[in-house]
Amino acid sequence: MRVLGVIPARLGSTRLPHKPLQLLAGEPLVTRVVQRVREYGLVDTLVVATDASMVARVAERAGVATVLTDANHGSGTDRVAEVASRPEYAGYDVVVNIQADEPFLPVEALAGAIERVRSGDDIGTAASPLEAALVGDPNRVKVVTDENGRALYFSRAPIPFAREAGSAASPGLYWQHLGVYACRRPALERWVRLTPPPAELAERLEQLRALHYGMVIGVARLERAAHPGVDTPEDLRRAEAHWVAQQR
Repeated sequence: MRVLGVIPARLGSTRLPHKPLQLLAGEPLVTRVVQRVREYGLVDTLVVATDASMVARVAERAGVATVLTDANHGSGTDRVAEVASRPEYAGYDVVVNIQADEPFLPVEALAGAIERVRSGDDIGTAASPLEAALVGDPNRVKVVTDENGRALYFSRAPIPFAREAGSAASPGLYWQHLGVYACRRPALERWVRLTPPPAELAERLEQLRALHYGMVIGVARLERAAHPGVDTPEDLRRAEAHWVAQQR
């Protein structure tokens, strides 16, 4: 199965303006994500999908293919689907949405998401253990799965809710969703045609649309906690410190 990797990168973030162009250790954030994905060698072709010429120029300087997409897309998945629909990318069986704010995406997350799709799930993604003290952060999306690793629900709220105070410390209770989606081509095409349900609109989580309409999202569960993505200026400061620490 040939794999197309797409990094959707828009400038319209409200929590961190011009997010893909913010510098992480001297390089734009989108460039750092490109470098990370290339190191893994898990996609056959990598493309940056953006609505901004500034981002396109940065991506091109990094030596990656770029597609200027419709500025009116409501989600990154819509942007990825536009790229996948182009004739030059018709020969790819699996399309992977790699979010442009995940410069520390673990190789196990990307590989695991792809493997879930190869094993039969409509969509594959990943999650890492999350300590109870961080569960209240709405920027860390939580996921609950069944015994086979299939997603039951995603939320910005603390899920599952620990009714008894001591149960919040139970190992394996909380899982943080990581920013990667692998899809079989027909699943991606169906996903973007569906009408967003109330839960998606309330949580601003596009994966809830797929769940609402009965699509199977397989979750590769990592053994160790992963560094969070970059959503806010504080996240960017933490990412910079983490990058520096990794180089020592």
